[in-house]
Amino acid sequence: MTEFAAALLLGLIALGGAGYCAWLYSRFRKPYYAWWSVSWLLYAVRVGVIIGFLRTQQSGWLFWHQVLTGWTALGFLAAGLSFARGLRWTSSLALLALFPVVWSYVAIFVLDSFMSAVVPAIAFLSAATLVTGVSFGRHATRTGSPGAWTLAGAFTLWAVHHLDYPLLRARGAWVPWGYYLDILFILAVVAGIGLLVIDDLRRGLEALALLSADVQASARGDDVAAALLQRPLRLRGVSGTALYDVAGATVLDGAGKSQAWRGAALPPPVNAVVAQAVSGGRSVSASIPRTAGGERFVAALPIYHDTTVSHVLVLTGDVRDPFSALDEEFLRALGRQVGSALQQAELTQQLEERTGELARLSSRLVEQHEDERKRLARELHDETGQLFSAMRMEVGALHGVDGAACVAGRMDALVTAGLTSLRRVTAALRPSLLDDLGLLSAVRSLVAQVSREGKVQAVLDAPELLAPVPRDRELALFRAAQEGITNVLRHAHASQLRITISMDGDEVRLFVDDDGVGPPTRAQLTEQERGGHVGLVGMRERLAALGGRVSLERSPLGGTRVAVVLGAGVHVAAVPT
Repeated sequence: MTEFAAALLLGLIALGGAGYCAWLYSRFRKPYYAWWSVSWLLYAVRVGVIIGFLRTQQSGWLFWHQVLTGWTALGFLAAGLSFARGLRWTSSLALLALFPVVWSYVAIFVLDSFMSAVVPAIAFLSAATLVTGVSFGRHATRTGSPGAWTLAGAFTLWAVHHLDYPLLRARGAWVPWGYYLDILFILAVVAGIGLLVIDDLRRGLEALALLSADVQASARGDDVAAALLQRPLRLRGVSGTALYDVAGATVLDGAGKSQAWRGAALPPPVNAVVAQAVSGGRSVSASIPRTAGGERFVAALPIYHDTTVSHVLVLTGDVRDPFSALDEEFLRALGRQVGSALQQAELTQQLEERTGELARLSSRLVEQHEDERKRLARELHDETGQLFSAMRMEVGALHGVDGAACVAGRMDALVTAGLTSLRRVTAALRPSLLDDLGLLSAVRSLVAQVSREGKVQAVLDAPELLAPVPRDRELALFRAAQEGITNVLRHAHASQLRITISMDGDEVRLFVDDDGVGPPTRAQLTEQERGGHVGLVGMRERLAALGGRVSLERSPLGGTRVAVVLGAGVHVAAVPT
């Protein structure tokens, strides 16, 4: 192969690399892809200039060859530094870019020495290529990235290959082997860039998965914040996370090496990056001085509340940020998702607090209600009961009076009926057996009373003894049994009634079964509530305040089952409905 053909092939491959990196830049909008594209383009133009010099031997071609050689080296170096650290344009870089121009002009047009022009240019190209390889090598040792390892090896070997140019050219072996080696290294670098893209995408998707999965799975605000801060620490190179509140201008919480920021303002270098993310509404990453927490890199991800940035997730570490290869739309979507999760978690927490307050209020109301029942029962028993007893004594005195015995008998019957009704009312208000002997005895008495009345055949299925249950839960279960029996007598048109009480682990189960008309429909329940029949509603509220559940089911007897499950003071399980 002639040198012209070899140079043409090398130039075409370099143009292909430029086009590939230009496409990557248009796709991801990352500056290092632009630097790579410019570098490959300069390399291709440099090859064209070589061809021009070989054909004409004019000094102008040699001058531009040396200038383009230096600029190509700087382009690769800028790409590597931009990838690893986030390159900032400075005056020193501008002076470095002028070096190939000044030195090539002096060597070619002033000193008129080919070797004076070539040797410094080759040395400069080799040194810049080696530094590029070292920067990727450092990144590879921190992350284990296959793409970074490939680029580190390719640039290091290419730097060595640049140094053999004078030797191979002097021996006449540069054509075609020098070109072949350049082509091989170009293909290796392009392959490394491709692997780097894949690795960046994988890291970005891993970051998305880690954040979105835990955020959506968490329910409370503190759980969401903990997931938001802890999970990114699993990403390679991320050593600190912080959640920054924009309105308060303080760090709400931190994890890892950023935990010390909690409750304070951000360090100035980090705050500058966060301010840029807030003002632009997009993710920002940059290199920072190691004095700012000892970390080299910071990434800021805006978190949205509706359309405004309310918080910023800050990641710090010694590797490029994990969102580097993701589209900005992906990152905005993630920020909105995290913001929605935080807002939802805050609302959930407020709802839980309000529910707890309502439960405590309901419990206090139930307690006051029961105290009032006890007071009324005591007053009825002590005062009204004594009045009835006194009336009976007075009526008894009338039995010995001529002509009054018949009237006294009727009055005595009325007093007896009044006392019976009074005892029933006081027992309903606050059964003394519940206070004295507990739940089972009180329910047995209730079932026995229903059986004596003869409206239904009532039975109790319960163990001889029941594990100790707190008094508030005993009372709630008794009221549930009482309300269930009342509903059977009023609405079920039943002939059989069965009360079942059992312990299942740390739960008390109470079933009220009948063989009546069956469970009411939702419409019937709504109509009953509108009609003032709120017994079932009251039962639900009383048990819910203690963490219990009530459900209406089809009974094995053919009618309705009122199923109550209440934790025995430790744990509560829901009843399937």
